[in-house]
Amino acid sequence: MSVFIIAEAGVNHNGSIELAKQLIDVASNSGADAVKFQTFKAENLVSKNAQKAEYQKKTTDISESQFDMIKKLELDVNTHKELIAYCQEKNIMFLSTPFDHDSINMLSELGLQIYKIPSGEITNLPYLKRVGALGKQVILSTGMSTLKEVGDALTILVGTGMQKANITVLHANTMYPTPMEDVNLNAMLAIQEEFGVAIGYSDHTLGIEVDIAAVAMGASIIEKHLTLDKTMEGPDHKASLEPEELKDMVVAIRNIENALGSYEKKPSPSEIVNMDVARKSIVASCIIKKGELLSDKNLIAKRPGTGLSPMKWDAVIGTKATKNYQEDELI
Repeated sequence: MSVFIIAEAGVNHNGSIELAKQLIDVASNSGADAVKFQTFKAENLVSKNAQKAEYQKKTTDISESQFDMIKKLELDVNTHKELIAYCQEKNIMFLSTPFDHDSINMLSELGLQIYKIPSGEITNLPYLKRVGALGKQVILSTGMSTLKEVGDALTILVGTGMQKANITVLHANTMYPTPMEDVNLNAMLAIQEEFGVAIGYSDHTLGIEVDIAAVAMGASIIEKHLTLDKTMEGPDHKASLEPEELKDMVVAIRNIENALGSYEKKPSPSEIVNMDVARKSIVASCIIKKGELLSDKNLIAKRPGTGLSPMKWDAVIGTKATKNYQEDELI
């Protein structure tokens, strides 16, 4: 099964449906499997006095509250419908992360089959129960979480009747951009070992190296933010990939998938032609007469590998030559 690649448009549409459609175009052209937005009602998400995250203060108007920042990034139900239809036209899956109960209900009414739980909701019991009760596939992000908190969230989801097989847990770090020393990619494997779930990685680092490493380590889902231009105004643009970078990431992931192969160690079809050229055979190191005793004084291992394998060396040594051999002749 191929790695499921999510191009995270998030709120990088800046409240514009035209920008949102351009992000869908880029995601589709990149070869990503899905493009994901964020669904919320500011009134249900943050209080009007809530402060911005430190990284948001650096990338948006510092005098603006978190409420004011996200209010202008809301997408209403009609916009969702239009974007879903556009994704169908562009042959890419539409996903969105709900941040409140009304948004969960909206996405359910719109027919979404996969629900992404953001890192900030992993300790929100009512939210987890509501998503779990839908009985759909769930992608659970775990930024800022301990292993115990991940386990608690899984227990709640499974307690609603969900099958663990329908849950994929994404290791994540919520700093934008994430410093390399804080990625802790091995924690993704710890999640898999502890809970026996499918794993993935939601990335906020600069570049694509960590995403590729995550795939090599067994990630089944990769989520990465997408922007049209990193210099655009907004909270997440600077920690996002531009169109060509997204394409490069998708190509690299698909290459790594092909390179991983199977667990069977055997010659590949492409290298079988090299076996006769690169391997060696037992040959005469000098003229050998019929009946002469074969020894390490008159035998040597040389290319090509079309004759008797040097692995038979011990069986040949001490026997008599059955014919005359010229130097370099295969035994």
